[in-house]
Amino acid sequence: MTNGMIRIIGLDPGLRRTGWGIIEAQGTRLTYVACGTILPPENAPMAERLAELHRGLAEVLARHAPDEAAVEETFVNMNPSSTLKLGQARGVVMLAPAQAGLSVAEYAPLLVKKTVVGAGRAEKAQIRMMIGVLLPKATPQTEDAADALAVAVTHAHHRGPAALRRAAL
Repeated sequence: MTNGMIRIIGLDPGLRRTGWGIIEAQGTRLTYVACGTILPPENAPMAERLAELHRGLAEVLARHAPDEAAVEETFVNMNPSSTLKLGQARGVVMLAPAQAGLSVAEYAPLLVKKTVVGAGRAEKAQIRMMIGVLLPKATPQTEDAADALAVAVTHAHHRGPAALRRAAL
């Protein structure tokens, strides 16, 4: 991008649904570009689901050509099997932009909520409402896409040498 404009893809990883959202940032001005949800086949074997997730992400990356990527960190739940499966999906979600040559920053869910809503314990509906305020042209069809846009907005606000160093660790 030119004129100090940066195109950011935010990613909300999940094995059933992975949200993605693209924004452009120029200074403090944010512009909505696109968003969507990748839905790997739920009944397919794990390897096939992960491959479909990668294919879908690669297609989004090729179509929208972002400059940087941001991924929401995994929320560790009480079920070790679910956490492991989410970790596998998250690995694919981080791999796809890295393979495309993008830096990949990571943000904790609490920071994303605090950045977008102003409160770390915000509900999904509050995030979706604030995305509509911050990015008036955004029309996320799923909570996953809204969350991905929130991750992109968080990266726009917190990006820079410190965020990119965290991503390199």
